[in-house]
Amino acid sequence: MSSSPPFVAVDLGKTRCRVLKAAGGSWERHDGPGAPGLANHGGVEDAFQSIDALLTRIDIPIAGIGVGAAGAWTAPHAAEKLARRLAAAAACPVVVASDVVTAHIGALGGGDGTLLIAGTGAAALGVGVDGVRLVDGWGPELGDFGGGSWIGREALRAVVRADAGLGAATSLTPQVAQQIGVPSAIPSWIASAAPLAQRLAALAPLVLDAAESGDLVARGIVDEAVRLLTASAVAAAPEGAVALHGGLTAHDWFRARLAASVAASDRVVAAAAGDALDGALLLVSRSDLPHERFAHRAE
Repeated sequence: MSSSPPFVAVDLGKTRCRVLKAAGGSWERHDGPGAPGLANHGGVEDAFQSIDALLTRIDIPIAGIGVGAAGAWTAPHAAEKLARRLAAAAACPVVVASDVVTAHIGALGGGDGTLLIAGTGAAALGVGVDGVRLVDGWGPELGDFGGGSWIGREALRAVVRADAGLGAATSLTPQVAQQIGVPSAIPSWIASAAPLAQRLAALAPLVLDAAESGDLVARGIVDEAVRLLTASAVAAAPEGAVALHGGLTAHDWFRARLAASVAASDRVVAAAAGDALDGALLLVSRSDLPHERFAHRAE
């Protein structure tokens, strides 16, 4: 007897795209570059190219594709277009939602609670009796408070202020110099054409390590990041468990501080049941989740 066609999950971020085929208890994963975001000019085409390049490595037929894409929350029409484009190319049903939505579904098994994301950006998605609420996820210009790009920017501000005699000396100065150069080189580095949020976020691990080692300036940046992230989680839902997600939470010291702050705000920190790929698989196989109104489906 032949087995049923597999479902495919896609996690499309701004830095990385992950594709996972799930069939009969076996898994096949492919990774590639991400896309700037569906809300950007040309976002649908960029997203399609990132995903299609990995889908070509997977044998067909496919039962369905679930996609979590950066920018889908603020660009629903683009999400609809991407769903139709992928459905036509793959000849199967496709559902596209925000990567925040699929991450929430994966972390909380499709149920209620809050997902606090601290990665390149930052956002908190709460699902409960009062409905669904997203806090932050506003991008590096308006928000992403406490995320990697925010931490990186604050580090550069601290370095240029210290260089001008306006702030305290910090071990971040020589560490940043290894990545960028002397403080006077920072403004031109900021103005470079390469995506700024990702470059800023790449500096965040330096800040977390410096803070853990006792640098007072770095510690101040991290303390404020923890406060901002916790405030977003609390604002996203009045009660319920909070799952932590994102690249910054892989840093044990930072994760412990963030978890303690969330717990001190009368929230239970829950272990994530899965990730965005798990959430995309659940979303493509079910249509009864509380997240359904944020799902864009095409056949």
